[in-house]
Amino acid sequence: VELESRLEGLTDEINFLRQLYEEEIRELQSQISDTTAVLSMGSSHSLDLDGIIAKVKAQYEEIANSSQAEAETMYQIKYEQLQTLAEIEGLKNQRASLEATTADTKQLGELAVKDANAKVAELEAALQRAKQDMAR
Repeated sequence: VELESRLEGLTDEINFLRQLYEEEIRELQSQISDTTAVLSMGSSHSLDLDGIIAKVKAQYEEIANSSQAEAETMYQIKYEQLQTLAEIEGLKNQRASLEATTADTKQLGELAVKDANAKVAELEAALQRAKQDMAR
């Protein structure tokens, strides 16, 4: 169960990272198409390709940093959820153990009461026999 929950967590994390990657690709493609439009419109002017490349690189680094921060936050949340689940499972196991112990104790108590009742019945029968013997 623990391995399944860890697998599920890792699968969710992979899907999350894939989604982030796809979003980054789409955003970069839109930025590239915007840059292409700027380049085609400004072809009559002198182009500052180094500046454009630096801008795109800075934007990409900003996106990558924010995506990394989001991924780390998501990972931390998943980690905390797994810890909470592990604690819950531990408490469930402890509860089950206590319930089993309670049931065993109850059963032993019932057996002790039955045994005591049987001894009382024996003593009452012995008392009755003693009374009959005395009466004779």
